[in-house]
Amino acid sequence: MQSTEDFQQQVLNRFDKLDREIQALEIKQLESNTRIDAYQKASNQVVNLAFALISAATVTVIVSAVLQR
Repeated sequence: MQSTEDFQQQVLNRFDKLDREIQALEIKQLESNTRIDAYQKASNQVVNLAFALISAATVTVIVSAVLQR
């Protein structure tokens, strides 16, 4: 038969373990959020670059067509 103090100590040990695991998960989540944020910013930059290149190519084609008339 367990004493009340032993039981309380076991419960506190489990809470401490859960608390450490939650803290570790929070750290991992922050790291993941940082990575996702970086990927989103890089993706937006690639899209902006693609639009800029398409726009520049379109302007070049239009200007060269107008100048050849």
